[in-house]
Amino acid sequence: MTRRSPSPALLMVGATLLFAAMGVCVKLASQEVSTAEVVFFRGLVGVLFVAALAWWKRLPLRTAVPMVHFWRGFAGVVALSLWFYAIAKLPLGTAVTFNYTSSVWLAVFFVLQTAWWRWQGQQPTPVPRTLLAAIGIGFVGVALVLRPTLAADQWLEGLMGMASGMLAAWAYVQVMQLGRLGEPEYRVVFYFSLFGTVAGLIISLGMGASGLKAWTSPSAWGWVWLMGLGVFATLAQLLMTRAYAQGEPLAMASLQYLGIAHAFVLGVLLFDDPVDLASVIGTGLIVTAGVAATRLRSASPKA
Repeated sequence: MTRRSPSPALLMVGATLLFAAMGVCVKLASQEVSTAEVVFFRGLVGVLFVAALAWWKRLPLRTAVPMVHFWRGFAGVVALSLWFYAIAKLPLGTAVTFNYTSSVWLAVFFVLQTAWWRWQGQQPTPVPRTLLAAIGIGFVGVALVLRPTLAADQWLEGLMGMASGMLAAWAYVQVMQLGRLGEPEYRVVFYFSLFGTVAGLIISLGMGASGLKAWTSPSAWGWVWLMGLGVFATLAQLLMTRAYAQGEPLAMASLQYLGIAHAFVLGVLLFDDPVDLASVIGTGLIVTAGVAATRLRSASPKA
């Protein structure tokens, strides 16, 4: 009997769970170490994990499309760095909301792409309005859970946060392109992790040049959180990469909102975060949008 592989929707749900677990490790590790260390170890653990997997299964790491990997890594790591900047300067809920605009930006990219193809005289598959509505509903749910606020003098930080979401969407487009080019997910994650490791070193050098302390010695539990965030991030990236390569992009983007629902539940259970009606309604909207996107994914365009 042939074993069926998990559906793209199930892969994305698993990825959001793992990303939520990674967020818990980041929160705990950040109490002891700097942003540079978090970025560095997230990448380093991924490099070692995937390299060991490739060696064990005798999988080649050499790629025929290095520039596509470069742009995927560049977009992803810059998005991550801008997100950390936004977290440092803005209320946490506002920063996270800006990062989750990536799904909205992805929808914008596809609408513009469809318009461009039509202008060129082609007949692309239209973007289903119902799927766009699911993304919008999910984002409303995110806003209700996180309730972003932005002061008048924080416009620059707000732009940085918005840029993190846009660049994250661009990174997902690169992931889809790598999938179309036949790049396996382990190779995509390996080069992204390698880029992140180098970026962590560069950030630490910049912090050192600015007189900031970039490296600290974590406790035993600090090492656990650093290793944990790397493992969870790597596994989540593997699942997410395959989901975007095999599934409809907008449906996968909408399912990503489930990460906020997972994070909300973990925050309540582990950190005694408050529960109120707006958060419960927002979580319900996120789950509803994810379920709707899964049902509608057969109608969305392959990209």
